[in-house]
Amino acid sequence: MTTNLDNFLRRAESLLDRLEVLLPPATAAVDWSAPAFLWRKRQGHGWLEAVHQPHRIRLDDLQNVDLQKSRIEKNTRQFVSGRSANNVLLTGARGTGKSSLVKGVLLEFMGQGLRLIEVDKNDLVDLPLIVEQITGRPEKFILFCDDLSFENGEPGYKALKSVLDGSISGMPANLLVYATSNRRHLMPETMRENLEAKHDADGELRPGDTTEEKVSLSERFGLWLSFYPFSQDDYLAACHHWLKEFGVSAERIAAARTEALQWAQGRGSRSGRVAWQFARDYAGQLDA
Repeated sequence: MTTNLDNFLRRAESLLDRLEVLLPPATAAVDWSAPAFLWRKRQGHGWLEAVHQPHRIRLDDLQNVDLQKSRIEKNTRQFVSGRSANNVLLTGARGTGKSSLVKGVLLEFMGQGLRLIEVDKNDLVDLPLIVEQITGRPEKFILFCDDLSFENGEPGYKALKSVLDGSISGMPANLLVYATSNRRHLMPETMRENLEAKHDADGELRPGDTTEEKVSLSERFGLWLSFYPFSQDDYLAACHHWLKEFGVSAERIAAARTEALQWAQGRGSRSGRVAWQFARDYAGQLDA
């Protein structure tokens, strides 16, 4: 009898071990003291992971985007002050400061209760769960989607569209969405969309249904900020700024011009990101 009981208990314990692997992990309490969060997901279960040391970049470090900087700073200031503000879509050339600008406003306003939640595009279907967790909180939250784009039929597209203003419940007053993308309308352009275009009775060209669907999402962002490739002078000014930040002397900065241009030529791009990467490399070589 004892042997049968022992066998049964071992089998039951083995079964429980296998079931435990399949069960979602226990949800820890959210550490709301953190300035930023990542939405994590495992085994179909999502949670807010606190980030106590987010990437700190000052708005003053961002060069050649003064207009974009001014507009997003004003919009965020309105938001943290409890006034009306817009969701923001930042689009344009890579490396020109789109995501850095969002991180910059976090550093600027987190002392006033601003918090950032970064959500991967593939997890946008969980937006209702995130909204549920932050509704009623005293902090102000920016839900940040970096490098956002959709293919036709992706579920995150409708989830984001619903949260922006399509849901009957609407967005909570303490939430805005800031998204960056290389595409103005967030979805790829295809030749088929041009074939869908048609003329109305007055001969005016009307877009097809697919184009209308794309525009309907991007138009839910009240503020559009466009970013453009840097000119050579813009790029060199950014290099100068970052070399100075890395402690390089004025004489060395002046002498670095040719190397900075060669660096950009090798990358095939001139941008704030490329300028920062050059400055890190150049300053690091001086320290060696």
